[in-house]
Amino acid sequence: MSFNALRKEYTQRGLSEQDLDADPFRQFTVWLDQAVAASLTEPNAMALATADADGRPSVRMVLLKGLDTGFVFYTNYDSRKGRELAQNPWAALTFYWAELERQVRIEGRVEQVTAEMSDSYFHSRPIGSQLGAAASHQSQIIPSRAVLERRVRELSEQYQEQEIPRPPNWGGYRVIPDTIEFWQGRQDRLHDRLRYRRDAGGQWIVERLSP
Repeated sequence: MSFNALRKEYTQRGLSEQDLDADPFRQFTVWLDQAVAASLTEPNAMALATADADGRPSVRMVLLKGLDTGFVFYTNYDSRKGRELAQNPWAALTFYWAELERQVRIEGRVEQVTAEMSDSYFHSRPIGSQLGAAASHQSQIIPSRAVLERRVRELSEQYQEQEIPRPPNWGGYRVIPDTIEFWQGRQDRLHDRLRYRRDAGGQWIVERLSP
């Protein structure tokens, strides 16, 4: 395979300052709604990058499950990402909508959401997902898949016709951005990159970045 031959030309549209909403959260919602309307697969999927206390990074895909003062996702607090966020509470997110030739990049500090918010989301999930979250010691080594499946069966029998309690080590995080960049692919790699950045007074300013 020749990687040099793997090339796509971006031709769909551009992005100007006049196109943007003054509020980056509203602008993100416009783009997310358009990704949903285009019937993209999991348009709320985002790459989450974290780093440990030594600065060693790791990245994985998670799902956006809320948007308020930040971008909310849920996971096991004892997972690798959870341990890294406990050491270094900063993260970066990337949404990539290839069919729309768009990316959104987000950077900011991270906080846990309230227990009430985590409870509400946990109990909105399908029963199988609740059992999976309760059974899994995420990111830990296990001897086989059979061990995991046996634990799910045990919990299913234990909580038959009962509400499954949210595990205390499972819940939500909120990434509170200080920068949000909207990237639109353009012809000849002259992409449009418009970044919202909080100034010293907490107001959003928009800057155009060179591609």
